[in-house]
Amino acid sequence: MSSRIFFDDLERALEKQYKTKVNILKPADRKQVDALITRYIKAHLKISANGKALDLKYLGYEIEEDAAWCYFEMVDVPSIKHLSIKNDILFEQHESQSNLVHAIVNGQRKSTKLDNPKSEVAFTY
Repeated sequence: MSSRIFFDDLERALEKQYKTKVNILKPADRKQVDALITRYIKAHLKISANGKALDLKYLGYEIEEDAAWCYFEMVDVPSIKHLSIKNDILFEQHESQSNLVHAIVNGQRKSTKLDNPKSEVAFTY
């Protein structure tokens, strides 16, 4: 699972949420930045497969142009028939925030746009 977030918006969200200065491009303490990103994304992104919450395991992030790509994996995922996603990343930062969601299961891609305050979508495969 990957999440692409403008790194300056992510820095502001982390700073506001956790009351600490964050530099994603040149972190003084990469482990601290990783921990804050993990905590923030896990609080604002929930994924369930067939009614069972999936545990997101943080793998790391990389910068591409003006965005941070944050990577997670999920283990022991059953054969997915129903996928539910709650994504309110940056909703507290921007009243007009929109989050694009793309889910690919067995080669079948489904996509939607979540406009603040709408933060939930469900796909059936």
